Parts: sequence; structure tokens; C-alpha cells
Amino acid sequence: MLRNMFRKTYTKIDTKYRPVSHEGEEPSIPEGLWRKCNKCGQPIYVEDVKNNYYVCPKCGGYFRVHAYRRIEMLTDVGTFEEWNKEMPFSNPLDFPNYEKKVEAAREKTNLNEAIVIGKAKIDGNPAVVGVCDARFIMSSMGHVVGEKITEAVERATKEKLPVILFACSGGARMQEGIVSLMQMAKTSAALKRHHEAGQLFISVLTDPTTGGVTASFAMLGDIIIAEPGALIGFAGPRVIEQTIGQKLPEGFQRAEFLLDHGFVDMILPRQDQKHVIGRILYMHRKHDMDVEENGVKTDIPVNTLAAPQSQENTEKSAWDTVLLSRKADRPTALDYINAVFDEFMEFHGDRCFKDDGAIIGGIAMFHGMPVTVIGHRKGSSLEENLACNFGMPGPEGYRKALRLMKQAEKFGRPIITFIDTPGAYPGKDAEERGQGEAIARNLMEMSGLTVPVIAVVTGEGSSGGALALGVANHILMLENAVYSVLSPEGFASILWKDSSRSGEACEMMKLTAQDLYRDGIVEEVIPEPVGGAQRGHTVLFEQLDAALWAHLKTLCRMNGRALADQRYKKYRQIGEMRNA
Repeated sequence: MLRNMFRKTYTKIDTKYRPVSHEGEEPSIPEGLWRKCNKCGQPIYVEDVKNNYYVCPKCGGYFRVHAYRRIEMLTDVGTFEEWNKEMPFSNPLDFPNYEKKVEAAREKTNLNEAIVIGKAKIDGNPAVVGVCDARFIMSSMGHVVGEKITEAVERATKEKLPVILFACSGGARMQEGIVSLMQMAKTSAALKRHHEAGQLFISVLTDPTTGGVTASFAMLGDIIIAEPGALIGFAGPRVIEQTIGQKLPEGFQRAEFLLDHGFVDMILPRQDQKHVIGRILYMHRKHDMDVEENGVKTDIPVNTLAAPQSQENTEKSAWDTVLLSRKADRPTALDYINAVFDEFMEFHGDRCFKDDGAIIGGIAMFHGMPVTVIGHRKGSSLEENLACNFGMPGPEGYRKALRLMKQAEKFGRPIITFIDTPGAYPGKDAEERGQGEAIARNLMEMSGLTVPVIAVVTGEGSSGGALALGVANHILMLENAVYSVLSPEGFASILWKDSSRSGEACEMMKLTAQDLYRDGIVEEVIPEPVGGAQRGHTVLFEQLDAALWAHLKTLCRMNGRALADQRYKKYRQIGEMRNA
């Protein structure tokens, strides 16, 4: 009896990576009340698992969730309306016994096919929801699965609804051959039209997500979420090991591996999914700003705001300002984000190679409207600085930033960037992966963005590594921030072969906020407390909040084309002689 009670509930894809069960006497327990965890091998009380969102309370291992159970956990009570519950069976290859296999799966699961799709509300936000169910032929994607997804996406596009798909699949359904393969193209094409219509797609990757599903709709989300520990990859681990003849490292192709390598935005525990996804949906709904919509201006001149008021004596040297801009205890981008914005939600990855800790970015609420926030990230300790490479991004950081900017443009969100970097990382690996191309791409794409862009120089803004976040409609600078072609030490070394003349270089470079304001590069200087920004955060944050709001209201009166034209004109005029 006990052998049947503790029968394995995992599939072959899990067995290889399952920890060895603890040995000992098996407990004598009532039928149906307990279950054996397929991760740690320990007996667990069924009700505890249910109450813990089907997560093992002992080891934290995730059980696979039936489609309707997941829908129940995710959606508001009574709001789910299933679409295309019944669809006719298809056997395009006349594969022997395929119909019997499908019928057996239907009988076992009480499902028509391997995915359940419909319309629901999540924390009051409407969305189209699709959930794969691994019990049905390992949720492989055949014609019916592909058709359900495609029809749902098409309907969502027509009704202007976001789409959320929970992927769980062994890949293509072999019994349907090339027809199964074509579902990859079909679902991807439908999502392309959904994307072009400006609608949101959230992809949630669960264990396992492999094969043709990974290589199609699962990896096309505007936002990609993964469950902890989920196996995610194109080729399965066993196939890879057989192909290369090597043992794969621990954690390979798991959700955490994909986060490190830039392919998912976040790893989200199951108990938090309803709330977080609900907030994402809310942030992507239309939010009207309290600004005048009439009298749209297309030609706002630069340098027309009130002159900056310095709290420091005028005898402070440019080199003194440089030293203040570099102080280790100045507020970081994350400090400004947490203080000025509400509900910041960080997104990760460039979708190409890795997540760069030197760039932080995501969405947040600002005075009741969603915005995209991106900044150079420095740490407040040696450990943090090592993790974010002392605020020096590689190409992956700039590609992450651009991905978030283009996402903001798609959904009509203003962009606010925070600049504080000694420059782009000058390493060998950065060059190999296209550091110059990544910066150049940002400059070009930022110039044409059709949403408001405000850049705030909070500390040290050096070289193209700073400008890659700085092609903005309006630039604000903190009083003791600096912005220059490169560091004063580098400037002196190149021009005079003497880095000790960096103080002299500072005066010649005109790199202070006051200098840049006078030259029309900066629209406003934000005063700092006497002694620097590290001395009084509260007042500084309040001043920055007010300045950002004032500039944002001005820019939000302009349409997309006018914003791009104003930005182009701003940079076109830089360097021209004034009053000539």
C-alpha cells in the first residue's frame, strides 16, 4: 500500500536532477492525507501543500499545478470565462494509436487538450489567460494547442486585452510532425500582431518549458517571469549531455541561470504571482496625466527655466565639485528611485547574453502615472560595487536599457534616467561583445523615441557611457554633479601627458552643472545641501520630485513626433555660438 501511496509524481525530465531521498523507515499514515515530495523525498501533508500554493513546505520544491488550479490561484473569483473549451481532434499524419493516446489523456485529465484559455480579471484588471497542463501528453504543442493560443491572441488583440500565458511543455508533439512545428510560427506571428497593436504580453515560464514552446511564444513576452527552479531551455539536459559528451553544471537551464544570463525579467514565487501580475496589468492600463491637453507646443526653447540657486560659496573649484560628485556616500540611483517613485518593479536582462548589474531599470508609478525608470547603479559597499561593477556598464547593460526604453515607447510611458558613471566598462569581454555598437545604438534609438525622456545627472557623468542614457528632451543636474567627455584625469593624460594636472583640466572642461546650464545643455540645476547630496536626502528628494513633475507636465503636452523633433533640435543646436 505504501508503495502505491508514494508513487512517483515526477516525469523523466526531473529524475536526473532530483535529490536522493533520505533513507529511513517509511511512516505508517492514512491513505490520501500525505504525499511524497518529488524534490526532497520527504512525506508531506497534502493540506499543507495546498495552503502553500503547491510548494513543498520542507524544501521549497514546486509541484506542477493543474491548469484550473492555477487559474483559481491567479484570477479573481468567478471572473474566468473559458474560450474554445472543446476543439476537434486532429491527426494530420494518421499516426498509429495517436487518437487513443489523446483519448486517454482526456479521460485522465478531464481536459480537451493540453491548454486552458479564457478571459478573467486579476486584481480587477482584465486579461486573457492561458495555462498549459503537463498532465496532458506533457503539454506538448500540437495543432489544437497552437490553434487555441493563436485564436486567443487574435481575440485579445481585437478586444485590446493583455495576454498572459503560463508555459509548461516538453516541446513539439511528435505525433503531428511538421504540423506541430508550424505551430511555433503561427503562435509567434499572432503575437507579432498583438505587439504591433501596442498590447501587453506576459509570459510565465514554469517547470519544464522546453523545445518548440521555448523557441516560440514562451520567450516573446514583453515581460518574462519564471518560477523558482523551473527547467527552461530549448534542448533538454539529457539531449545536451548526449550531444557534447559532458556533464552539465548544477543549476544549468534553471530559472536562476536564465535570470543571470539576461533572458527573464524576474523570478517570482508562486504566492506573489497574483499580486505582482495584477500590478503589472494595472501599470499598463491607460493613465491620464493632469496636464493641459490643448495648445500643444512643438517648439519649446531650451534654458528658459529659472536660474539655479547655489547654496555653496562661489569660490568652490571645479575639482572640488568633481570630488563631491564621486563621494561614496552620495545617494545612488536606487536611493532616488525608492524615494521619488512608488511601486518600483525591477526588470532584468538584455535578452541576448546576461543581466548587467551596472544598469538598474523597470517600471514605477510617479504622481499616479506609470513611468519607466533606468539608471547607472553604484553600490554603497565594496560588495555591492563589485556586483554592479562600480557603475560601469558593459554592452549588456546598454542593451537592457534600450530594451526597456523601447518597451516604454510601445506603451506610451515617459522615461526617466539617472546618470552616475565613471564611464562604460573598458574590458576585453566588453569589446568582444560590442561595447561601441551598444552605445551607438542607444544614441540613435533614443533620439527618435516618441515619449518624453528626462535625464538626471546625479553624480559623475563621464563619456559615452553616460550619454548612452542621456539623449533626453530635458536634462537636469544636481548642483555638485559633473558631466564631461571623460574624466579630468583622462583629459589631462591625453592632452598633456600629465594626470596630475586634473584640477587644471576641470576648469578647462566646463563640466559643472553651472557651466552646462549656461551653455544650454542642461535645463535645470537641482540645489544640494551644503556639503553635498549625502548631507540631507529628504529635502533633495523633494526638490527633485518637484522638478521632475514640472518638466514631465511640460513634455507630456507634446505629441510623439514633436517630442522627437524637440530632442533632435536640442542636440542639433549644442555648440552653436549664442547671440551670434
